[in-house]
Amino acid sequence: MTPLAWPRPGYGQLGRCGPAPGAATSATSGAALCLEGVTVSFGAHVAVRDVTLTVPRHQVTTLVGPSGCGKTTLLRAVNRLHDRDGATVQGRVLLGDLDVYGAGTRAEAVRSRVGMVFQKPNPFPTMSIFDNVVSGLRFAGVRKKPVLHQAAEVALRQAALWDLVKDRLGQPATRLSGGQQQRLCIARALAVGPEVLLMDEPCSALDPIATAKVEQLIVSLARRVTVVLVTHNMFQAARVSDHVAVVLMAPDRVGELVEAGPARQVLTSPRDPRARQYLSGHAG
Repeated sequence: MTPLAWPRPGYGQLGRCGPAPGAATSATSGAALCLEGVTVSFGAHVAVRDVTLTVPRHQVTTLVGPSGCGKTTLLRAVNRLHDRDGATVQGRVLLGDLDVYGAGTRAEAVRSRVGMVFQKPNPFPTMSIFDNVVSGLRFAGVRKKPVLHQAAEVALRQAALWDLVKDRLGQPATRLSGGQQQRLCIARALAVGPEVLLMDEPCSALDPIATAKVEQLIVSLARRVTVVLVTHNMFQAARVSDHVAVVLMAPDRVGELVEAGPARQVLTSPRDPRARQYLSGHAG
């Protein structure tokens, strides 16, 4: 396997839900998100089977694996986006103290705590830059202009976009470059103050310069919000990840989690032979 660059200095442990034994119990320790035996089915077709994974708080956890193995399916299950396509989700998804699929849990309540950024930048084309950023807040009933303006500035600063757009907030979002549009979408997701930010191949449609900026942003955002990233790019995973989970296709064409742990260990010395074969380029 080609050697991977390694800029990230610290790595925790993935394991059972909750903090590791003896770990500090500060607001930034422990699990932000827990998946317990999660299976996602579309009719008779099982897309992802029996995934158990802990996502540590305020770190970057990256899902890697070949196309079609179920990474995006798993990501969308966290945010209850499968409610719209008729999929069945079994098992438990715990967002802090909230059972995402528990009786009485509304999808809107989940999505107010979990933001999502998709593969291609998708700003609302008929809206201004400002209106794009605060659209989620307005949907939640926020109307006070000072509150909206403050939230927009904070989110745009977090997305490293404020200095570029502060004098043209009323212009159409479509006038921004592709990379700037993706950062705008990140700002839009951040404006509602999510605990977890899901990112489904956010750099797949970007050039190398824009990709580098988004990667820098991902690393910096993890200080404020838990990030779950899907990528096919092993070098990107190495550059931004604290933890990596490998999802592969089982012989019966079902996506399975085969290994998860600290990024350095998984990407350079995977224990599972299937993960080792995939990450070395000999399978998948």
